Amino acid sequence: MLIKGGNANLTVTEVLKDIYAVKKPFAVLYKRKNITRPFEDQTSLEFFSKKSDCSLFLFGSHNKKRPNNLIIGRMFDYHVLDMIELGVEKFVALKDIKNSKCPEGTKPMLIFAGDMFDVNEEYRRLKSLLIDFFRGPTVPNIRLAGLEYVLHFTAVDGKIYMRSYKVLLKKSGCKIPRIELEEMGPSLDLVMRRTHLASDDLYKLSLKQPKGLKPKKKKNISHDALGTTYGRIHMQRQDLSKLQTRKMKGLKKRPAEKSAQDGGATPKKSKSA
Repeated sequence: MLIKGGNANLTVTEVLKDIYAVKKPFAVLYKRKNITRPFEDQTSLEFFSKKSDCSLFLFGSHNKKRPNNLIIGRMFDYHVLDMIELGVEKFVALKDIKNSKCPEGTKPMLIFAGDMFDVNEEYRRLKSLLIDFFRGPTVPNIRLAGLEYVLHFTAVDGKIYMRSYKVLLKKSGCKIPRIELEEMGPSLDLVMRRTHLASDDLYKLSLKQPKGLKPKKKKNISHDALGTTYGRIHMQRQDLSKLQTRKMKGLKKRPAEKSAQDGGATPKKSKSA
């Protein structure tokens, strides 16, 4: 969910609109201004989280002390788990880059560059937040033509650079196409400000998956390349000699066969005088 603060300026409004355009249809944009301060009072965010059933939020505001301010965070059990405040130093909108755009609902490929995302704990949590926010729904299969949208995040010199690219598949003369990246926007230069991180125990608790959601392993079931399901049934050994078949004249046993099965020749009947 994307929420506009009570004193959001034009830049913050355009940022929220562009992020919403990237996230559609898996996002909710509240256009009305909401006078709240997430780092001081979180009740409004928790209310909107229950109302829209969203666990991730992006809040935009602007004031003299913190201009062009964005707060990205996530919920656990409808309570704020993590929040990180980012300042927008430079912004290039979608409409300012005159290139073709990706279709609505395209799942992005996320790339993170910079040692800070692995070394610093705050940047590590920010990386986790950005992955949760932009990754989209989980899909079972991927096709090559569907890999057409890249979100690149670079952390260097205390700043975070967000760039959006469209993947162009060009002819290469072989089976694997040649890849080119074309910037499509939005483009953001961000700087980290305040943070509100959950404790390690609460963070581990939020990562636990309920037993009801874990897929149960089904025995003796397999699938082929076309998706057909096969099941294996275990049965007791059958005595096929006692199997009842259709009575046909051609299947009747001859007297010689019967005598061989009985262990010898049957005694001849004596002729009556």
